[in-house]
Amino acid sequence: MKKGLEKFYDLVDAFESLPTIGKKSALRLAYHIIMNDNYCGIKIAHSIENALNSIQRCIKCGSMSEHEICEVCLDETRQREKVCIVQSAKDIFIIEESKQFDGLYFVIEELDPDSLDRLLSFISENQTKDVLFAITPSLSNDAFILYIEDKLKDKDITFTKIAQGVPTGVSLENVDILSLAKAIQSKVDI
Repeated sequence: MKKGLEKFYDLVDAFESLPTIGKKSALRLAYHIIMNDNYCGIKIAHSIENALNSIQRCIKCGSMSEHEICEVCLDETRQREKVCIVQSAKDIFIIEESKQFDGLYFVIEELDPDSLDRLLSFISENQTKDVLFAITPSLSNDAFILYIEDKLKDKDITFTKIAQGVPTGVSLENVDILSLAKAIQSKVDI
């Protein structure tokens, strides 16, 4: 069946290489673009090309930007003494959508000496007083938090992390043990 349709199956393979796209979804997407909506395919290809040519990492915080410095870092109305550390630039989109954080962000995908030096410089430059860790709970990430706290211990900084535990509307039988344990440890007065 693939004989004579190599380009179609190359497209299927390209879709399948994306996160969360399985073989059936990739086949559906490729078929839709080729057989039902050529304009959609051209629009997607053009958007991908534009994004690849235009989007880069902010030189200050590591977020995504169409310019050397991202809009958040340039925004003078943001609370510059607050920094939220995330592990991926896409996490910033989620936090921004919540409208619950009005400070700056710093992306550390991998804890290496260069990232740490950039973080220390960023914190000094912005006279940071409050660091919020918004990273996925795990033992290795707890060690990551402790390591950064240790490197910043000589500064007058308050460290916090996002709350963890039982999500709203989820019954206890559907909550993993780690989340339940964190929820019990972080219990609050009512």
